[in-house]
Amino acid sequence: MPLIVMCGYPCSGKTRRAEELKMHFEETTDRQVHTVGDGALGVDRNSVYADSQKEKDTRASLKAEVERKVNKDNVVILDSLNYIKGYRYELFCLTKHAQTPHCLVHCLTSGEDSSLWNQNRGVAEQYSQDIFDALVQRFEAPDSRNRWDSPLFTVLKDDILPLEAISDALFKRKAPPPNQSTQSQPLSSTNFLYELDKITQDVLMAIFNAQKTSVPGDIISVPGATEKVELTRTVNMAELRKLRRQFISYSKMHPTENTGQIANMFVQYLNKGFH
Repeated sequence: MPLIVMCGYPCSGKTRRAEELKMHFEETTDRQVHTVGDGALGVDRNSVYADSQKEKDTRASLKAEVERKVNKDNVVILDSLNYIKGYRYELFCLTKHAQTPHCLVHCLTSGEDSSLWNQNRGVAEQYSQDIFDALVQRFEAPDSRNRWDSPLFTVLKDDILPLEAISDALFKRKAPPPNQSTQSQPLSSTNFLYELDKITQDVLMAIFNAQKTSVPGDIISVPGATEKVELTRTVNMAELRKLRRQFISYSKMHPTENTGQIANMFVQYLNKGFH
């Protein structure tokens, strides 16, 4: 089975994306889809990730389960942190031995967003803050220049999964077309996308909050930008989010080497969208 390796911070949306992938392949192909992950092993995450030997044993169990299921025909999704590049290399070697393709789906979020999602979970499903912080600190971001991290699909929290490109990478024995997910950015892809996500979200919240005390025609200052937002009318959050998604999609294809200009570029884009 071709292998999809999920990757990302704790509480970064990996399981949700894994479920989307499973549903897609079950609906569009006649292949069986197997999800392998911490949940199926009954892992107590705070106990396991606080003990290096327990964590090592858990990784070995997950790898063994993948090895049992992987072949050329169907699909295996490994839904776990997969934050150690050496472990991802072992998985790559496993698929190479089985002569089946693989790809990596990196759910990219900020530590702040993931921490908030963790706090909003039920108590039994939460990581303790110490464990959460340690896992974020230890995370080794994937790099598409490494053959074991390629093809790499980097997905932000509001992105639509590139399902067809992932399917092509698995079943047509070829990498997806070069784009922001599979080629090197002028900056590290991870750093660029992180800054893009964080800065545009900060701008959005500044505009949304400023509208509570402003009227159409006001000029609004936003963090990180010398350009001003020209608020010609009231704009609801749904429209702001739509404009943000459009800007992010454009920026992925035309990344800037100077992340300090992202806020100004976004403000310019918004001002055009408001008119």
